[in-house]
Amino acid sequence: MARIQKPPPGRLIVSVIYSSMDALADAVNVLEKRFGRVQFETLEIPCYEADVYREEMGDNLLRRLFSFEKNTPRDMLPELKNICHKIEPQFADVVDDYSFRTVNIDPGILTPSNLVMASHKEYNHRIYLKDGVYAEIALIFSRGQFRRLPWTNPDFCNEEAINFFQRVRQSFEILEATQESLSI
Repeated sequence: MARIQKPPPGRLIVSVIYSSMDALADAVNVLEKRFGRVQFETLEIPCYEADVYREEMGDNLLRRLFSFEKNTPRDMLPELKNICHKIEPQFADVVDDYSFRTVNIDPGILTPSNLVMASHKEYNHRIYLKDGVYAEIALIFSRGQFRRLPWTNPDFCNEEAINFFQRVRQSFEILEATQESLSI
């Protein structure tokens, strides 16, 4: 019989799609207050899914990825998603009774083996966790590199994103021994 083991923690990754640099800066400030210091971040990545968000967020959407210094227990993904969901409205533009987001914040957890992202949307390749949150393996690490899956968002395969995920993955050995885990 197999022994039940608690997996080692991963690193919190946050994807932010944004329509305004001011909203991005303000959102990152709130994220750092909530989750600790940013460890690594990407430069701007063109948002492949821009059409999905155009009506709500406008044109010329960009994405940035952030990792945070503290290790994160993997079973915190639903709580992380719901926290990020509550941060988004703080930067929304309200017209009548409707909020137009200026940031879309999605968390994930990177481990040496994969990247798992959280979503509130159900699709056939996502696994329901709890509290309206689904998990999606976005990338796997195999044969020395991150590899996409059929449903992987193209933004995560961008050279800037892959270099970011590699840097975060390489940091596990250095930081894991000295960092405490994130607690909410």
